[in-house]
Amino acid sequence: MEPTSLLRLLFLTSVLCCTTNQASRTLSPSRSQVFSWSSVSLRCGEVDGADGWTLRRNTSRDTMTQCGVDWGQSVDSTCDISLTVTWDSGVYWCESTEGATSNTINLTVTDKPVILQSPVLPVTEGDNITLHCEAMMSADLPAGFYKDGSLIRTEPAGHMTIHHVSTSAEGLYRCHIEGLGESPPSWISVTGAPTTAAPLTSKAPPLTAAPPLTAAPPPVWHRLQLVFRLLTHLLVFCPYFICTVLAVSLYRHRPTGNHLGLDAGHDDVITSELLERS
Repeated sequence: MEPTSLLRLLFLTSVLCCTTNQASRTLSPSRSQVFSWSSVSLRCGEVDGADGWTLRRNTSRDTMTQCGVDWGQSVDSTCDISLTVTWDSGVYWCESTEGATSNTINLTVTDKPVILQSPVLPVTEGDNITLHCEAMMSADLPAGFYKDGSLIRTEPAGHMTIHHVSTSAEGLYRCHIEGLGESPPSWISVTGAPTTAAPLTSKAPPLTAAPPLTAAPPPVWHRLQLVFRLLTHLLVFCPYFICTVLAVSLYRHRPTGNHLGLDAGHDDVITSELLERS
């Protein structure tokens, strides 16, 4: 995501999170990055039992658009995007008919072969966070993890855990798999530990997105991509195969001496006469 887009996202998030009429809803599942042509199901979680909740988003192509009207398919409080594309990347949130909003999440849809799974919601100081570097066609590959452009370390299985995080862990993270490339960046926020005096209900329920997949099977479109590549190779191979068959066929039916009407016996007579004359 470009720096300008990131600043806009942070501004919008701060505005929505500071709304006095916060929503008692959550948005799930809790993954921030997905591959193109995969499916995503977003849900405004049932917390207070109120009706009239909808899912909205801001993207590079539209603003304040509603699921089921402008994009996606809405069923109750769930919104399904059957095949995601890169312009589905944006900010998503739940909104009530009275104007209350949930927290926001940023969903990135990429056509890159590598994605980073990281916490979508702010992490509390002292907690552990785990980052997963996921390849499109393989799992658990060695990956390097970066924060604000600097290498943290390389993990052989593509998973990195940061223990007892502090506010210094806040930043822009990405990962890189040798030979495949790097993931889009994701912002990780760290908040202070809650005080005992603060009531448990003073904070709006967090907005979550899809759980990180560590060893999930590749999406259906990955298999379709393999079939498409196979068909492409067959289309390229078939003309060469047909030309080879035709060449062999023409070679086997090429003209010979017998084709001129001379049989073997006639050839022997001519040869004998020539020897006698010599």
